[in-house]
Amino acid sequence: MKVAVAGATGLVGQLVAKTLHAQSHEVVPLTRGTGVDLMTGNGLAGRLNGVDAVIDVINISTQRRAVAEEFFTTTTRRLLEAEADCEVRHHVTLSIVGIDLVPLGYYQGKLAQEQALSAGSSQWSLLRATQFYEFAQQSLDFMKLGPVSLVPRMLSQPVAASEVAAMLVGLAVQQPVGRAPDLAGPEPMQMVDLARRVSKVRGIKRRVVPISMPGAAGRAMRDGSLLPQIGGQPATVGSMTVDDWLEQ
Repeated sequence: MKVAVAGATGLVGQLVAKTLHAQSHEVVPLTRGTGVDLMTGNGLAGRLNGVDAVIDVINISTQRRAVAEEFFTTTTRRLLEAEADCEVRHHVTLSIVGIDLVPLGYYQGKLAQEQALSAGSSQWSLLRATQFYEFAQQSLDFMKLGPVSLVPRMLSQPVAASEVAAMLVGLAVQQPVGRAPDLAGPEPMQMVDLARRVSKVRGIKRRVVPISMPGAAGRAMRDGSLLPQIGGQPATVGSMTVDDWLEQ
């Protein structure tokens, strides 16, 4: 198959491309480095000729709702329009477990992306995943005060990004399913605890101090709203434990 990957240089995008190559699929990266601007659509014309599926893992770093909504809805619509022109049969998007229960600006942008996807004319599959193990590493850099890292209190059921990538590829090479079962890791854990383990194992030597995010979003992050199976939605559970991941 010929599969285009939007966001092929990001954490998940690189793993998606690696997985596709390992399965002998042809990869078409959709990145600024390859001359594609998904906000304007520049460089997309003809880029999807002969493509069978698009995997969208494009990302932006913001907590501003307006910025996130504009980014995710615009890029999704640009992709869907180009896919229609080139008769791409399948669009696969990565989203996040619990975003309809946690009112963060970034999550509201992802919700808007899901709505743009379902309103489009393309056949699609949507995978919601929990936070990645790798998120704990990133959280050490969010808020630094000298040797101290302030990490939000968050109850999650994190999963390896490599397993997310494998699931996305598995969806792309099959027929569209709409919303797929959510994907989560083997066990719930506090992100603060995971960040401390990452700091110790990797020799980063950061002192991790938990903080409670304010408002309804902070409460939802702490009360389990980011866990799978909220509201009865079934979940697929990954096999890589946190110990396995840390050993890698």
